[in-house]
Amino acid sequence: MRWDKYIKNAQTDLKLFALLLVIICLYRTYFMFYMNGYMADGADFSDIAIASWAGFRLSLKSAGIMAAVPFVFCTLVNISFPKIDFTKVRLFFGSACIFALSVLFQARFPYYRQYGTSFNTQVMEGLADDRYAIFLMMVQEYGLIWRFLIALALTAIGCMLWKRLLGTGSFKLSLPLSWNYAKKLMLGYIPALVITFLFCLFIRFGASFNYEHSINWENAALTKDAFLNECILDDIQALYRARQVEEMMQEGNVEGIQPENIRLLAKKAAGQNIESDKLSDYITRRAAGAKLPKPRHIFIIMGESWAQWPMLDQYAQLHAADGLRSLIAEENSCYVQSFLPNGNFTSISINGIITNLGNVGLRANYMPESYKEAYPTAMPEAFHRLGYRVDFWYGGTTSWDGFDKLAKAQGFDSYYGYPDFGAPKQSVWGTKDVYLFDAIYNHLAGEEPTVHVVMTTTNHPPYNLDLAAEGFDLDKEKAEAAKLPDVENSDELAVELGHYWYMDKIVTDFVRKTAAQYPDSLFVITGDHAVRMNPSVNPTMFEFQTVPFVLYGQGVSHELIPAGTAGCHNSIMPTLVELIAPAGFEYCSLAESMTYGGNIAFNQDCWITANMIGSMSGNQTEALPGAAGYEAEAEKAKLSDRIEIYRTLTWWLLKKGNSLEE
Repeated sequence: MRWDKYIKNAQTDLKLFALLLVIICLYRTYFMFYMNGYMADGADFSDIAIASWAGFRLSLKSAGIMAAVPFVFCTLVNISFPKIDFTKVRLFFGSACIFALSVLFQARFPYYRQYGTSFNTQVMEGLADDRYAIFLMMVQEYGLIWRFLIALALTAIGCMLWKRLLGTGSFKLSLPLSWNYAKKLMLGYIPALVITFLFCLFIRFGASFNYEHSINWENAALTKDAFLNECILDDIQALYRARQVEEMMQEGNVEGIQPENIRLLAKKAAGQNIESDKLSDYITRRAAGAKLPKPRHIFIIMGESWAQWPMLDQYAQLHAADGLRSLIAEENSCYVQSFLPNGNFTSISINGIITNLGNVGLRANYMPESYKEAYPTAMPEAFHRLGYRVDFWYGGTTSWDGFDKLAKAQGFDSYYGYPDFGAPKQSVWGTKDVYLFDAIYNHLAGEEPTVHVVMTTTNHPPYNLDLAAEGFDLDKEKAEAAKLPDVENSDELAVELGHYWYMDKIVTDFVRKTAAQYPDSLFVITGDHAVRMNPSVNPTMFEFQTVPFVLYGQGVSHELIPAGTAGCHNSIMPTLVELIAPAGFEYCSLAESMTYGGNIAFNQDCWITANMIGSMSGNQTEALPGAAGYEAEAEKAKLSDRIEIYRTLTWWLLKKGNSLEE
């Protein structure tokens, strides 16, 4: 009886395995077909075939891990308790798997459009974000309701198939009654065990029997096309990748992080052979001397999704960035084109601005060390000693993602959200930018010298601003957007550009108004990230990744920062200190001031120089707009050992604090 039960149950598990595998592969094939516009021009049928076969092999694992659950908890349990009927349990579990796959399949479309990848570590960021706000955004902007209904319809179809499969018969492989136990063991039980083991091994290694010939998410990028490489990963594998990368970052087990070499790398950072148990001693810098008259107010403005590409001449006809383009045309401005955000998520960038530490996968707002004492690199520390009050202004709620607590713990004097200045709510993410900047302007009268860090919110889905009321001609923008080559949905892009235009206009108006009233002010304008709005289905790395860096104010000139300089968010604080601090003023920073003309910068995903941009993983590179010829290897060589120094010291501070003692 137990043998018959095992054979029948094992076949039922195989039916579920086969059904889930077919569903996963069908979803992959449809996604590749429907989103084929994201394939690069050089991709051909051979790349599609390679991606399909590699995806099939990888999905053997995904279907196998799901089918393993009823095998362990139903089939194996049934051997000891043969009278239990697990049919309903199997029906429920299989249906739950089909539902999960269908929901993930529908979520994959808007996710790829926004991030240019299947599920990755951004998912982990989202789980720590304002879930209610994300839910409303998904409903209003990304079609959660109709996509969920499609997922339910697909689930219903899949569940009907699963129910029918459960009702189908199975092959009987009963052992002869005349066999004694030894014969059953040798000719029945042991072969069944071996076959089961070999099948599980074959699935575990993705149509192979050993790790050497296996396939996994780390080595699955087998084509020359980035889109097809992401298609190889089904949704289960993509989520597994996100989780694995998150764990590796927590443990410091990623490229460039070498906790075991912390003292050696600290000495390299210092550039001299010093001995200290405090990491801050190795990253202390001394200012060369002020290059600008000391401003009364400093504004560091991070525009939501302020991508740099609308500022390029080739997109000037869209008129989305006319404000910022007009500012950089003036004599008292300085513009750095080779500039990267801290990451592709708002919270990553805010963490970086507050702590002046890069992104190594450890979210400062959730690290215990962040609340024990301020990091030596934290933005307020140097500015307090220069005589400034340091405030943070956010167009959203004060408590979003705990940044009010992080800012206070890291030395900010005040943290304001829109409820604090009585502004009306515009969307789930906060108030209109105009109310935010009006509140800041009204706050300045009689204010002591202050550094104001500002984070806007309006240029964020759901895109529900009344653009016509704000003076934006949406119909004209739709016509211009439709002229762009390879744009996926010109009408949607026009709406996004309208919100970008609004942010650009409000920020520019604020800068001009404040500079007129308080001429001794200094403004930094950048973006929290670029990822979200793209001019085509295949944007360049520059379009997808970079944000602007604009310095504006009294005494600023186009030549203030040397030509050929590259920077990132962590360059902002040291640059400002070097511009206004007296000679010999000490401050801590891992990143170098852009006033010294640094020729390379990087974040977790890519690196950039004056001539080119490249991916941190792999060999993808491309020339920057207006750049002359370049040698890819020579450009990347500029990274030298800076990645190990920067990432290791950042990881150590976030994980263990300033002390080097174990």
